[in-house]
Amino acid sequence: MKLRIKFSKCGPMVFIGHLDMMRYFQKAMRRAEVDISYSSGFSPHQIMSFAAPLGVGIASKGEYMDIGVDSLTTSAQVKDALNRVMVEGVKIESVKLLPENAENAMSSVAAAKYTISFREAYAPDFDLFGQIDDYLAQKEIRVVKETKKGSKEIDLKPHIYEFSFDNEKQEVSLLVDASSSGNIKPVFVMEDYYRFCGRVAGEFDFIVTREDTFTNIGTDEKPDFVPLDYVGEDY
Repeated sequence: MKLRIKFSKCGPMVFIGHLDMMRYFQKAMRRAEVDISYSSGFSPHQIMSFAAPLGVGIASKGEYMDIGVDSLTTSAQVKDALNRVMVEGVKIESVKLLPENAENAMSSVAAAKYTISFREAYAPDFDLFGQIDDYLAQKEIRVVKETKKGSKEIDLKPHIYEFSFDNEKQEVSLLVDASSSGNIKPVFVMEDYYRFCGRVAGEFDFIVTREDTFTNIGTDEKPDFVPLDYVGEDY
């Protein structure tokens, strides 16, 4: 049986890297006495996988991991048991039972939504976001992206699903491709937009929060993005 767990990460915990978060949750499962499944072999490990690793320094309201379990209690009991052993800055938001045919969290990821605000001393002192429509109206947005295999030029435009600015809150909202084949980082989009406006983004300009992580239940031509826990159910 597989469970999908949604959690948030904020405060000092944003500086804890992905591998350390995995180790943290392995210990938390034991402390919460979750009947998690283990692999077979000489070195058994917990059956646990995460959706889209979060960069260090980024807060999130919508992180996901899948675990295998050998027995079930209820969603509420697992959620409460885990929250009792969580440290400050990490909170379990939901626990869902996945159908047998569900893809794992990592392969399900299609998009992620981010909110980007500005550090007090680094807010733009010009009408930065008056050109969003012009930026998105380009036939192509050619950029050079660094990958594990080196640099390559891509068209960024099809990977940006939503790009808007809330003038009252002074916040950017970005919905971008987060799949394994795309994986567009929000700061990468902001840096390119700054260049389009004739400006240079500073290293410490932005405060980034991941609002949620999505899978696509539509098609590539007509995507329908829903949160990763949409495919599960309470039990």
